[in-house]
Formats: sequence, structure tokens, C-alpha cells
Amino acid sequence: MADDSEQEARALLTAKAVRARAERMLEIGLKGGLTHFTIDLDRMDGVAEAVLAVTRKAYPTLDIPFHARWRHFVFGGVDRWAQLADAASWPDRTARARAEFDLAIVSVLLDAGAGATWRYRDAVTGQGIGRSEGLALASLDMFAGGLFSRDARTPFRVDADVLAKLPLSALTSAFQASDANPLLGLEGRTDLLQRLGRLVSARADIFGMQDTPRPGGLFDHIAAQATDGAIPAPVILSAVLNQLGPIWPSRLELAGVPLGDCWRHPAIKTDDATAGLVPLHKLSQWLSYSLIEPLQRAGFDVTDIDGLTGLAEYRNGGLFVDHGVLRLRDVTEADRAHGVDSLVVVEWRALTVALLDRVADLVRAKLGRTPQSLPLASILEGGTWAAGRAIAFARRPDGSPPLKVISDGTVF
Repeated sequence: MADDSEQEARALLTAKAVRARAERMLEIGLKGGLTHFTIDLDRMDGVAEAVLAVTRKAYPTLDIPFHARWRHFVFGGVDRWAQLADAASWPDRTARARAEFDLAIVSVLLDAGAGATWRYRDAVTGQGIGRSEGLALASLDMFAGGLFSRDARTPFRVDADVLAKLPLSALTSAFQASDANPLLGLEGRTDLLQRLGRLVSARADIFGMQDTPRPGGLFDHIAAQATDGAIPAPVILSAVLNQLGPIWPSRLELAGVPLGDCWRHPAIKTDDATAGLVPLHKLSQWLSYSLIEPLQRAGFDVTDIDGLTGLAEYRNGGLFVDHGVLRLRDVTEADRAHGVDSLVVVEWRALTVALLDRVADLVRAKLGRTPQSLPLASILEGGTWAAGRAIAFARRPDGSPPLKVISDGTVF
């Protein structure tokens, strides 16, 4: 029985489970069975039009890259990482891929909500940059400056033993955070990187196949699973969830398996040990999308990109609330802050995943495109995230989301 429960737990560590349970939440909501939200699908066409408008503005030729961390390293039209990487000398393609895995993993783990006031002063332009873009440039500067490397002569790497001992003061300084420039969740971010360092150090069989243990060793673990040079995107997520899962702060576990970004909701009924569990895996999927391009550059064919799901975060979710697709039954809930584990937030996030698939279908229909020629990852980038941000700023001066979520720096 324990074996069955463990298999059931591992099944929740998949994009397939995220999609299936999100769809179930939407079905229940469409029948009026959710406690916190009603759903008006008639307003979805307006959402699709808003997504198309921002997409055409950002990508006039509709040649849209994936929603991935790499987009945030482009600032003022200059791709900062490509500049650094192209100028460096790599012994082979796999060395660059390991470095890119190192950078993507650390940068994504540092990419939780920054708060509305924090800014990172960019040394190149002198501009103060907030939110995800500021966090991205800060993390790139840390990486390029060798903050995570044990040898200053080889800065473009993340050594597990350095991460494990990374002091809070080093991150505070690197993020330029202070009482006057507060960054939310700094302790949580530091703790996450230290946990990552300890895990990677302890699992040289996974992270040290070709080098001393480093997060970028996950490249070799994933590459080893290729068949005829092809790697399905869900295999990337499976590696991220199963190998990096233990770094997340202790939340729900099933049969000794940490479930990560997975929450309870009584509406989700099953006849096994996973009843009431709603997996979302937002950061892990965002990271998985960000690992696709390094694998492609290393010569692998990444297939089934739509096997991953949309991301259950507040820009995508806000898109549906602000456009009136999702409506709170109790409008005063918008004035209160809610925990990530609250039913209103679990409903909101799961509905977001299911509705993103619907929006993708509408956008493709309007453009005459297929999932192969316009994957969900590109629609997110074009796309839903930017449209969510745009309407948030149109509705509220500070661009805050329509629901306030109390985050510890490890979910959004």
C-alpha cells in the first residue's frame, strides 16, 4: 500500500496532474460549485483580444520566443547574457549548457515577488529597475561577477558548496536591498539557495556526473534521458520536481514525498490518497520552460512543449479577474490579504491554469496557428503575462494584482 501511495504522490509531480486537476476545478466552477469564484466564459474573447494586442505590439512579426527567464536578461534591446556567453570561450556546447542551467536555476529561484518599491540600479544604464526584470539583472550580475563560484577566474558557474554557505548579507548587498530599498522575502530566497547548495552537494550522482556538484549538473541528468536526441518537455519538469523538490520549505507530503507547490481543496475528489490535492508547480514549470533553450542550443530536440501548463501566478490570474471572467462571490475578499494555502487562492490559481489553455485555443484560432507553430510557452510570453500586467496598471495605479497574496518568496 505504501508503494501505491508513493506512486500516487509521484504522479502529482507532473504537468499532466496539474492540467487534469485544474480542468476539474474549472468544471466544478462552471457548474457553480466553487466557494469563492463564479466564471463567465463569455468574457474570454475579450481576454484573447487583449492578449493579441500586447503580443502584436511586442512581437509585430508574431515570431514569439518562449516565456522563459532568458527574456528578462534582454534590457534596452541588448541581450546581456548572450553578449557575455558569446564572448566567453567554452570547451564545448555542453559546458555552456551547464553554465546556463546554473544561471537559470539560481535566477528563477530568486524570482519571487519583489514588492512594489524595490529597485535595482543597473550599472550599465544607471536606471532603477523593479520587479522581475530587476531581479533578473541583479541575479545575472551576481552570476557574472562570480558570487556563486569558488574560483574568481571561472565566474560563470554555481558551486554547490558556495551556495550552501551563502550569507544573507551577500544577497542583501547584491540586490542593493536596504531599509530604504526593501526587497520582500530576502530571508526565504537565501534559505532556498542554501538548501539547493546542500541538496546538490549531497547528490553528486545526479548533479556531479561530469563536474564537481553544481545545479547545472542537472543538464547531464536530463541529457542522459534523451531518445534519438529528443527530450519531451515534461521530462524536464519531472527532473526539476523530483531532483529539486526537497529544497522547498516543508509543506504537504504524501508517502514521504514532498509535494512542493501543491495545496488542499475539498472540491477535488478522488478515490485514492491524492483526494483534495491540487498541484500547481508554478516556479518549477517556469524553470522548466527556462531550461528548454539551453538544451536546444546543446543540440537536443525538445518535444511536447505544450505538455507543460500555463503558470499559476498573479499576472496570469489577474488577467482573468480584471477582465471579469473570474468574479469573487464576496467582493470584500479583494481588500484582504490571503495565504497561499487559502481556498480562494487555490481556486484562483487552478482556474488560471485551465483558463490559460482556453485562451491559447482562442488566440491560435484568431491567428490560424497550431499548437506546434504557436506553443503555449509563446502565448504566455506574448502574451497573457504582459496583458495581465497591463490591465493591472490600468485598474490600479501601483499595478498590484486584484487579489493580495501573502507570499514567503518561494511560490510566486
